[in-house]
This record gives sequence, structure tokens and C-alpha cells, in this order.
Amino acid sequence: MQDNLVIVESPAKAKTIEKFLGKDYKVMSSYGHIRDLKKKEISIDLKTLEPEYEIPEDKRKVVSELKANAKKAKKVWLASDEDREGEAISWHLCEVLGLDEKSTNRIVFHEITKPAILAAIENPRHLDMNLANAQQARRMLDRLVGFSLSPVLWRKVKPSLSAGRVQSVAVRLIVEREREIQAFKAEPYFRVTAVFTVDGQEMKAELDHRFSTHEEALAFLEQCKDALFTIEQIQKKPLKRSPAVPFTTSTLQQEAARKLGFTVSQTMMVAQRLYEAGHITYMRTDSVNLSSLCISTAKEAVVSLYGEEYSKPRNFTTHTKGAQEAHEAIRPTYMSNQQIEGTSQERRLYDLIWKRTAASQMADAQLEKTTVVISIDKGENRFVATGEVVKFDGFLKVYRESTGDDEELHTDDGMLPQGLKEGMQLDRKEIVATERYSQGPARYTEASLVHKMEELGIGRPSTYAPTISTIQQREYVVKGDRKGEERPYTIDTLSGQKVSTKTKKEMAGSEKGKLLPTDVGTVVNDFLMEYFPTIMDYNFTANVEQDFDAIAEGKEDWHKMLKNFYGDFEPTVEKTIKTRSEHKAGERILGDDPKTGKPVAVKIGRYGPVVQIGTADDDEKPRFAQMPKDKSIETITLEEALELFRLPREVGEYEGEVVTIGTGRFGPYVLHKKKFVSIPKTQDPLTITLEEAVALINDSRKVEEQRHLKTFDEDPKLEVMNGRYGPYIAYDGKNYRLPKAMHPKAAELTYEECMKIVKK
Repeated sequence: MQDNLVIVESPAKAKTIEKFLGKDYKVMSSYGHIRDLKKKEISIDLKTLEPEYEIPEDKRKVVSELKANAKKAKKVWLASDEDREGEAISWHLCEVLGLDEKSTNRIVFHEITKPAILAAIENPRHLDMNLANAQQARRMLDRLVGFSLSPVLWRKVKPSLSAGRVQSVAVRLIVEREREIQAFKAEPYFRVTAVFTVDGQEMKAELDHRFSTHEEALAFLEQCKDALFTIEQIQKKPLKRSPAVPFTTSTLQQEAARKLGFTVSQTMMVAQRLYEAGHITYMRTDSVNLSSLCISTAKEAVVSLYGEEYSKPRNFTTHTKGAQEAHEAIRPTYMSNQQIEGTSQERRLYDLIWKRTAASQMADAQLEKTTVVISIDKGENRFVATGEVVKFDGFLKVYRESTGDDEELHTDDGMLPQGLKEGMQLDRKEIVATERYSQGPARYTEASLVHKMEELGIGRPSTYAPTISTIQQREYVVKGDRKGEERPYTIDTLSGQKVSTKTKKEMAGSEKGKLLPTDVGTVVNDFLMEYFPTIMDYNFTANVEQDFDAIAEGKEDWHKMLKNFYGDFEPTVEKTIKTRSEHKAGERILGDDPKTGKPVAVKIGRYGPVVQIGTADDDEKPRFAQMPKDKSIETITLEEALELFRLPREVGEYEGEVVTIGTGRFGPYVLHKKKFVSIPKTQDPLTITLEEAVALINDSRKVEEQRHLKTFDEDPKLEVMNGRYGPYIAYDGKNYRLPKAMHPKAAELTYEECMKIVKK
């Protein structure tokens, strides 16, 4: 009989903990939740608002193994994570394994180290139903919203869509930002910089005024031709920079995105592995405090690595709106480990966490900022030159927080020339007026979206990553690159007594890896904003989070909260389903087709956005064209829409069959004998000739022939194919891998040899 059974969430964690507890303890994993709401149905009794849980098919084996071991054990310890999700897992385990909630030991820890695990075993507690109920309330509220809204979207927008409470609000942020960008008109202005010389040393300065027209900028350069430039004032000011606070879930996601290029879900996956291996504390937290143990070990590490003057122990307190769980910040479990063994991603993320934690316990950086004001005898404006000298680097020795704007400090000492004095006259080398444009709002990255959600109080550490993944999986939002538009700008340079003007070109508005709303995402957002404004309200979403916090603290009853919510929400759903509207959601009339006089509209069709000529009431059927990937329902013009109907066009016959050029969701194609061949980007589908189309058809056939290595008269369902990763057997709709040794002779395989592999 086993004395002790410890149940944790993940096998990796089980392995680490088993090392610490010794032979009297058996550690098993529940592999996350063992029970959940049913997948295919709402799984909530709508009269009583009681959940209907089931053990999913793939968890039955785990559950029976846990049951058998729990029966044999004298004592069961529930050791799932220390947050609401973890508490709910422990409660489900009690229910399913038939454990007595009042006497089962619940242990919690936020780092997987021997001292932490042994301390938890010394101080067990009982199940906290307030935390478990907060998780149940979130799960059920989200299920009520998703299952009620999705059928409304199927009817009113497009089949097989789905809606989520936090996801819909995240999409709203992205749609609204996109509209701000579309509405923004960039205004040009002229920025003036100068290079002066002092005893052979160069000094750069910028004018304290920006001109709004080219004429003003040129007039100013004319003035400067014979002007005198004098140092009017030199100001020296000590500056202090303090380190950033230790990492929370959201700041780690943001910083790993900026510095390591990780996606939000990648950061969480790598952090989870670091936590389970015992390298860092729990990775879902919105607390910035550090334990006294960490503060003292960080001090030892800083002093031994950098010296006494670099150490400055600090305590941090959390101010996040609705911060939950009395956790610590994300920090290394042992500050003495500057590096760890692991994959390159694990090492890089650990390094970031170690440096951020160490920096938070280090002295401020001491800088000196010098500002030099240069007067011009011909006018009011001044040039200003600045230099920053680091007197003591302090925490900067280890870590710089990336702000996204001014990433690096100017730390080169010689930024301003030596020997500058007030009243000194300067020699002008050149003055340059450069045309610039006002910057519109920026699209969100995954990291900046997390930052915005945290600022608004929507979502919690455990929900940021899944929310961002879900809106992309549902194709309401894509992470994409926007091609910018080329625009000219002028540069006027005064050198000697001559002003020269040249025009350059730049790409404006090109962005990489930003979150863009799709047409479907935009239409769903507008529909929900019109009919379900409460669900889409930022304050409402933040208040719901506060309700969950109140349930977790035992200050609010979860049943009552759900009843209040559903009582208001359900009638709105009913009313919306019954409303009849003139137009389909998202439909936009662009104008009339000059050839037929019929209306041209854009809308969401069954398979995505389409352009339509004519209406369903006409005698003739309406004509449709798929919206190309680079166009949007919001911005497409009538001319661009009509262009799509120039295709399909017939270009002639080949082998007695018509050759058609068309375009679809994935771009232009040649259609011949029911086979589609993509047209490369270098060729224009509107001008392609029959000869060019035939060449593409024949090239495609050659590629296809090379794919089919061998067919068999004995059985037409059997074929040896050549694939991306080498030869394989295709039989009756399924593929079978060939052993590497057979690759060179794949085309010579006999029918019997192939069938042997299939049967195996």
C-alpha cells in the first residue's frame, strides 16, 4: 500500500516533485482538467444555471488510474497550481475520485524547489471553494455567451462563426484602431537640424520649431546664410534612472516579444517549461513583489558579480487594477544560477527573467544631461543640442527596458564637444530641413494588445495568451504585413552660401507582424456592437472580471452573479434572432454596374467576403466574385470591384477543351479540363495569352508526372508517389511512409511489396 499519493497537473512537474519527496510519495499527473462542460452542447441547466460536467473520452484512462491509486493511498495530496484554475482542478479531482473535501490535503507553492515543496507538505490547507467557484463562474459565463451568440451569428452573418466574451472585446480594440488609421490624414512638416563645428569637433543640434510649409523652411535657410550662431546657455543636470519592476505575466509577454521576438503563446509555453523544471516561479501572476529570500539571494549575486556599490535591495508593491492571487513576480528560483541548461528558447527567456530580477535589486543609474541652447541673431528660434553622460551605470550594467520608442540611451561620453562656453560663437557646417509626416496611430502587436487589455482591466494573466490565439484561429484577426505606399519627401540643405533641394522616396505605412482585422472580424464586430453593446463594453468586461475577483474573495455568490447576468442577456439574444433587417450584416452598396445598371454590393458570403452584381429578386441570378486577399470590404471602390468581373475570361481552346482564366480566394488561375493551375505573380491574368496559359498547363503536368512514380494495373487505388519529404505509398485515400532504405528504389517496388507495407 502506498503511503502518499500526490496529484499534480503536468507530467513534467510530477517528475521534478518526485525527486524532492522520496520513496514514501508517489506523484501522478492529472494532465490538466479531468472534467469539463460537454463539448457539443451548452452543458448548463438554463433554469437552475447548474453546470453539467463530463469526463471527456481522452481522460477516462487517466481517471481510472488515479482512482485506483487514490484507493490504495493512506493520504492524498492535491498539488495543482496555486490559482483559480488549479483550485478548480483540485475540486474536480475530489468530486471524481470520491475524496472528502474537508479532510483532503491541498498543498500550494509557487516555485518547484525542494524547500518550497517540503514547506507546502508541512503546511497543507483545505480546498478553497471560493477560488474554485470563481473559475466555475468564468467558465460558465463564457459558455453562456459563446453558445448564445454563435447561433445568432450563423443566421445573421455567416455559418460556423463563434463569439467569445473576452475575444470579442479584443477584436473590437483591433477594429477600432484600424478605423482610426483609415481616418488619419498625415500632415507634412519640416524638421531642421544643424551641424556646427567647435575647434574642429562637430556638434549636432535641432531647431526648437517645426515649419508647416516648404516656403517657411526655405525662408529660414535663407536667413541662416549670413546669421551668427552663439551659445546662449549651457545647462548641466544630474539625472537618475531607476530599474523596471520585476516581471508579471503581461510585462514578460511584452518584453519577450520586443527583445526575443516571441509570440505571446510561445512565451507562455517556454515559461511553463521553465516553471515545471524548477527554474522560475509560477508564470501566471500580476504581482510584482519578491520574497525576502529572493531579495537577499539577489543581493549576494549582485555583490559577488558587480560589487557592493551596485546593490540596492528593493521591495515592490502591486498596483494593477483587480490584481489577483497573493503571488510573487516571475523570478528565477535560484538567483545564484545565472544560466541554465535547456533549449535555446528556454535559455534566452531565463536570461531575460534573471537580468530583469537582478536589475530590480540594483542601484539607480546616475547620468548627467547637458543642454546647449544656441541663439540665432536673425530671429526668435533657437537650436538645441543635448548630450548624456553616464556617471555610474548601476542597473544598466545588466538590463535595459525596451520602451518601444527610444530603445537605447546615448551613453557615449563624447556626444558634445569639450570646452563649450556660454557666449562662444559657432561655425555653421550645414543646416538641413527635412520634410516629415505626422504619425498616425500604430496597429497593435500581440504584446501591445496585451498591454492595452491589462490597462483596461479586461482579462487576467491566464487569459491573455489564449485570447490572442483564439481571435487568430477564428480568423477574425490576422497577423500580417501591410505594404506601405511610396511617398516623396524633400530635403533642403544649406551648405556654404548655397541651398540645394533634392527629393527622395520613402515607404509610408508599411508594417510587419501587426494584428489586422479581417472582413469577417469587422462585420462580426459591427453586428455585436449594434445588437449586444453591453457584452462589447470595455467597462462591462472589466466589471465582470471584478465580479470574479469578488467571488474568489468570498464576497459575492457565484450563482447570483450568473443569474443576474443571464437574466439581462437572454432576452437580448431572443430579440436579436427575431429582428428582420433590410440588408445582410456588413453589406455595403458601392454603386451601379454601368453595363447592366444593376447594384454592385460587397458582403460576407458563405465562404468569406464577396462582391455581388444584381440582387436575389432579379430574374437573372446575381453574379459573384471572391474578394482578393489584398482588398477589404471597408475600402474597396466600385472601379476595383468591377475589375474583378473582367474574369473569368476564355482565351481559346487546347486539346479540344476551353481554357479559362479566373480568380479566386487564393489568387488568379488557369482552368482546363477541370484542373486548376495557379498563375504566377509575374503574369497579369487580364492580359495572359492562350500560348502562355498552355505553357503553364504543360509545366504543371510535368510536375504532376514527377509526383506519380508508379501505378498498378492490379489495383487502381494503389500508387507510389513522390512527396515533399520523399517517396510514399498512397492507397485508398490514405498515405503510408516508406522506410528510408527503400527511397532510391521506390519506382521499382512490386505490387506485393507495396501491399506488405500497407498491411503492416
